[in-house]
Amino acid sequence: MAKLSEDLIRKISAKRNEPDWLLAWRLDAYRAWKNMTEPRWANIDYPAIDYDSLNYYNKLAPINNADLEPLYNKMGLPENEKRALMGMATDTVIDSHSVHTSYTTELEKLGIIFLPFSEAVTKHPDLVQRYLGAVVPATDNFFAALNASVFSDGTFVYIPPNTKCPIDLASYFRIETAKIGQFERTLIIADTNSELSYMEGCSAPRRPNHQLHSGVVEIIALDNATVKYATVQNWFAGDFNGKKNTGGILNFVTKRGICHNNAKLLWTQIEVGSAITWKYPSTILRGNSAYSDFYSLSITRGAQMADTGTKMIHIGDNSISNIVSYGVATDASTQTFRSLVSFTGNNCSNASKCDSRIIGNRATANTLPRIIHSGQNNKQSHEATTGTIDTATLNYLNMAGIDTDTAIALIIGATATPVLSRLPMEFLVESKQLIQMALSKD
Repeated sequence: MAKLSEDLIRKISAKRNEPDWLLAWRLDAYRAWKNMTEPRWANIDYPAIDYDSLNYYNKLAPINNADLEPLYNKMGLPENEKRALMGMATDTVIDSHSVHTSYTTELEKLGIIFLPFSEAVTKHPDLVQRYLGAVVPATDNFFAALNASVFSDGTFVYIPPNTKCPIDLASYFRIETAKIGQFERTLIIADTNSELSYMEGCSAPRRPNHQLHSGVVEIIALDNATVKYATVQNWFAGDFNGKKNTGGILNFVTKRGICHNNAKLLWTQIEVGSAITWKYPSTILRGNSAYSDFYSLSITRGAQMADTGTKMIHIGDNSISNIVSYGVATDASTQTFRSLVSFTGNNCSNASKCDSRIIGNRATANTLPRIIHSGQNNKQSHEATTGTIDTATLNYLNMAGIDTDTAIALIIGATATPVLSRLPMEFLVESKQLIQMALSKD
């Protein structure tokens, strides 16, 4: 496709039959993006990205239900994950296009909208226009502005008032084509007194060159709504040659939600892939008595670099948040976990626990907490530890006949139980397998 320009954006919008307001929104984002500087403050290092050489649009033909399992087989998905996705209402996005969305008709009977973003723009333009960019503005940051300029698909969800979604919803993202950038967008609106559980997964084939993924997730939880959002991120991390990684996904993602009165947003993040990860799922606790938590497990190996974390912004009174993070860095990888807790409301509280483990003498792990107080009677506690795997426990497992890689995986899995236990059973099994694979020397 042609060089990144206003003409290219107009072509993408035209291919999508988008309304004039969305094209104008895209163009405003692009004009802002051109004047932005790519952020380099994170503790990551990657080659310069040639944005003019990327393919921004590759529409694939839709598939039917009968073709879904062969597609997942082609992707090489593990059996547990494949069956889980087939049992959920799943939007499967390959490159720039949603190729299959299941249970749409069944959910529609309950007033639940679960559609590819491109369809939602046509079928529910008022909802999309009202909420698009409400949490992550088009010019929020460099990568969010790029996404707003060129995104072509993703997932749209609306849960009507007083409705509990009867089935887990999911998105599965796949980068298939070489030299393509994937810029999906997820927008979830949980109306008053509603509830949903959402899963996100991803994969990409092994390629010798880096590929760019830059997604945006916006979540709106209105009064008394509850949203559970879980991610199992397993993008291709690149091939490690002992010094650096060759290829792998450059993963720059902006995820943010807003909680109104008595609303809840629960984040669960499992990060084991991508060459570079730049991601900070965050919550604005706007309403009174709102609640949010963030549970994460990050495992890096080879020369992976992960700069991740979360923000909890307490605006409403009596709002509560919790942060629980586990990180494991091995080989020559680097992890940095950043947290920001801000209090402008009154009688709010936060508890944060960050636990990092280093395996070997070349890996590094950093924890960088920040706290801002301006309200009254707020409480915050923070616990951070960095260490190595407990030698006594490791020796005990070795003596029991368990090899070192498996033993370390068991120790990490047990330590991270508070995170893993929040996943659906099928993904819990898969995540434990991913932990063992990530820590294996093979």
